This record gives sequence, C-alpha cells and structure tokens, in this order.
Amino acid sequence: MNIEQQYRGSCFCGAVNFSVTTQPVLMAYCHCDSCRHWSAGPVSAFTLWNPETLKVTQGEDQIGSYKKTPGSIRKWCRTCGGHLFTEHPEMGVIDVPAAIIPELNFTPALHVHYQESVQPMADGLPKMRDLPTEAGGSGDLIPE
Repeated sequence: MNIEQQYRGSCFCGAVNFSVTTQPVLMAYCHCDSCRHWSAGPVSAFTLWNPETLKVTQGEDQIGSYKKTPGSIRKWCRTCGGHLFTEHPEMGVIDVPAAIIPELNFTPALHVHYQESVQPMADGLPKMRDLPTEAGGSGDLIPE
C-alpha cells in the first residue's frame, strides 16, 4: 500500500486551510519583479505542485483571486490578505509559497528570473536567466 505524504497549510489568520499530497514538482527561488511585489520581499521561495494534489479543506469561500497576466492567477484570503497559491494554467502547476507549508522541508533546486535579482544569493544553486526550457524559458544559466 502506497501512503502519500500530506502537508497542511493555511493563510495568515487560519480562515483558509489546505493540504497538498505527494511531493512538489519543484522547489526554487524566484527573483522576478511580479513575485517580489506579490511577496513583498526581495525573493520568493516557491513550491510547485500538480494542481490535483491541492485540496482546500476550509474556507474556500474566503479565497480571492487576481489575474495580472494569462500565466498567473494569484489567490489570497479575503479575511487577512494572506497569500495562498498562484495558479499557472499554461504550465499546468500551482505555486504554494514555501513559508505557508510549515512541515515541508524546503529544498530549493535553482533560482529563476535571476537577471531581475535585487538580492544576490551565493548558494551554489543554478541561476536561470528566466525559466527552464520545459517551462517556456530560454534555459540560459547566468553566473552567481
């Protein structure tokens, strides 16, 4: 019998709760302007999941959304404003900020959109100019 790993998370106030199962498709850092503004930080630590592995377990009626671009639909809690997920329909994944999944051991594999970085990170991980080719990017690496 295969028992899937399940992780639980919530918004800042706890009005919205969710779970994700299995393991993320990718864990990484994003340095793009949109993610920096959305996260209100110099870099965004993200986890990508197959959308079918995410289940809202409480507060679905409290989820607001904003679609700035066709590639990203950002979701948050209407009660506290806490960030929840970003749907990426063109890539077939959903992004959950690493910080709101407390039990997940965040192990980043790379940096994306590093050419937009305002917070250089000398950590030995690959630094992508934009995105990997599989995600529609150039696949170009740039120096740390």
